[in-house]
Order: sequence, then structure tokens, then C-alpha cells
Amino acid sequence: MAQPAARSGVLARKVGMTRVFGDDGRHIPVTVLSLDGCQVVGVRTEEVRTVKTKKGGEVTRTDGYKAVILGTGEKKAKRTPKAERAAFAKAGVAPKAKLKEFRVTGNLPEVGSTVLADHFVPGQKVDVSAISTGKGFAGAMKRWNFSGLRATHGVSISHRSHGSTGMRQDPGRVFKNKKMAGHLGVDRITTQNLTVVRTDVERGLILVKGSVPGVDGAFVEIRDAVKKALPKDAPAAGSFKAPEKLTAGGEG
Repeated sequence: MAQPAARSGVLARKVGMTRVFGDDGRHIPVTVLSLDGCQVVGVRTEEVRTVKTKKGGEVTRTDGYKAVILGTGEKKAKRTPKAERAAFAKAGVAPKAKLKEFRVTGNLPEVGSTVLADHFVPGQKVDVSAISTGKGFAGAMKRWNFSGLRATHGVSISHRSHGSTGMRQDPGRVFKNKKMAGHLGVDRITTQNLTVVRTDVERGLILVKGSVPGVDGAFVEIRDAVKKALPKDAPAAGSFKAPEKLTAGGEG
């Protein structure tokens, strides 16, 4: 689990890769990440509050920590569990396809707020986490980058095998975690210190230099880099658009 940070991270959807040109004319390979309507669905606070029980009594409750719950992506209401529909309705947002909780130490945004792309600034370092692409059953050379056996004399139709896996009669077994052929991919991967090249607030896009884990269309988590300092021009509490307030006439 990621440690609490001063600012909340962001949920986004991986669109794909393209390239942009810098001021010096050099092309920069980037991954396009779309916020896809990322909103604050709920918050966790350390405040003590009074709640009513089913029997009509009152008890005090506290979450015990501070966190922001973000949701992104569209989801049909009929495919959303009833309890989740009630939570979304209470927050005043449409059902979301993906939810993620980010622990923070700073100020909490208002529930129903929309995350803006200028939450991150160009040149900032970020850490991106996602589920890696599934490769199925892979051999030792592809899975562990083994060199394989000789490709010339002395090897008969086993050039890509992993070789010996055990020892003698003692211990007479293969040790656990031995690097062998097996399932590759579908692991949670975090790529650190990626550079934000450009942001588009109107379209809700964040362009990150280099590759990002996951397939196109997958949800990714973007956080401030833990190994680099936050830029001075980055919003201290993040960039959120407050929800529109409805007046008595029903208009915003």
C-alpha cells in the first residue's frame, strides 16, 4: 500500500501512445492518459461524528485516517450494486466504473468535485501504477530473460529450455521461487519517475513521457513521485473543480 502523501493521486484511463514535438524540434514518445470524468466520490476523515443505528440509537464513529476516494469511467446504473448506487447518489455523481482510495495528509477536496488535468504540471515527475499486460504461459527466456542453451553444437531441439532445475538426491526437490516457465503478466506494476510532458485541461488529458503499464483502455493510478520533490508551481492541495450548486429554481 502506498504511503499517505500531501496530495491525492489521480485515476485515469490509458488511451495509447503517440508522439509530440518539443520546443527544440525533437520528438518525444508519450502515453496519453485520460481522466475520463474523474470525480471525488467520498472522503475519509479523522473527525468524530454521530450516526444513527437501525434501532434508533446514536453512536460515535471515526474513520481514523484521511483519504480521498476517486471514481472514473462510466458505468450503467442497472449494473451497479444497490449499496454503491446509494453512495454515488449521496455524493451527487454518476456511477463510476473504477474506484480508488488515496490516503493524504493535506486538505481534503469537496465531495463531488471534478479532478482537472492541471493537477500535475509539465516537467513534474510522477509514479504510475497499473495491472500489466497478460502474456499467458511464457518460457524461461521470455519470462526471466534467460540466455538459453547454445544455438550450435551439442544441443538437440532444446535451445530455449531453462536447463537444470534441481540438484542431487539431497535435497531431492526444486526449491520454491525457482525461476522457471510459467504465467507472465497480470501483476501490479509501478513505473517511477515518469515525466509529465503536457496537460490539456479542456479535454482532461495528461501526456507522460515513455511507456506506462497496462493495456490500452486500462485504468491507471498517477501519484506524485515519492523519490522527487514536488514542483513549486504544482497546486499544493491539487486541482479540483467544485461541484455546481443548484439554486431553488433548479439552475446552477
